[in-house]
Amino acid sequence: MRFSVSIPNFGDFADPEAVAVLAQAVEHAGWDALFVWDHMVHEKRLVREIADPWILLTAAALVTSRIRLGTMITPVARRRPQKLAREVTTLDRLTGGRMILGAGLGDPVDDEYGAFGEPTSRRVLAERLDEGLAVLDRLWSGERTTYEGKHFTVRDVMFRPTPVQRPRVPIWVGGRWPNMPPMRRAARWDGAIPIMTGAWQAEPPPMHEVTAAGAFLRSARADAGLADEPFDFVVGGSSPAGAWPLIEELSEAGVTWWDERMPFGELLEDIDAIRRRVDQGPPKTRQQED
Repeated sequence: MRFSVSIPNFGDFADPEAVAVLAQAVEHAGWDALFVWDHMVHEKRLVREIADPWILLTAAALVTSRIRLGTMITPVARRRPQKLAREVTTLDRLTGGRMILGAGLGDPVDDEYGAFGEPTSRRVLAERLDEGLAVLDRLWSGERTTYEGKHFTVRDVMFRPTPVQRPRVPIWVGGRWPNMPPMRRAARWDGAIPIMTGAWQAEPPPMHEVTAAGAFLRSARADAGLADEPFDFVVGGSSPAGAWPLIEELSEAGVTWWDERMPFGELLEDIDAIRRRVDQGPPKTRQQED
């Protein structure tokens, strides 16, 4: 089991220098990764200070040497995949191969898409997401690429340099459980980030949901001929004191990453609150507790 910390790209976290300091603390305290949300407005009714996640990740990359870095998640459907490919490749090379791309539709759709005249049909956004991921994968290959899709086109392009990680930067796909389409999508890539009951309160997910999601993902991976390939299964919340029984149970269910999160509310945007949790270090094992 590995342990990450997730932060929004708004509120106190809109300051790249503050995020850089937090990233150093995450690495020093023994965590394995820092993930940043990717929002443009998040909720129009709330006026928030919001930073570009790629600038925040660059700030974190320049002051760390070990932890993985990435987004959780990037709405690929509202991005030009060629620009996203360049950004992620550049950061992967800057970090020596430490990037992870979390991908999904993104929410709230009316705010993140509709506010800028973008499509809000989830069917259309799902199509754009699938095509965008396919384009990313092909561009990251470094080979000459032609792709003709319904929404995106690439004509005889070779992207160099390639990411450090081969065959690509890992792609983890998020989506609400028990919605099957996003989990089937995740099973075709490198990891799944299912949003389960209690997620908005940052409560640990119910074990019956974790077990069911894990079984579904294993079956979908087998159907796709990928059963023997590495795959990450990410769940999270605010870990309680004495969390090792929960961590052991999650690990037995196939979870590979615990993602530490703050609940929606005032603490969500408070960098001091997450710093206090970061400094305590990741959840301890039974042996460490003893």
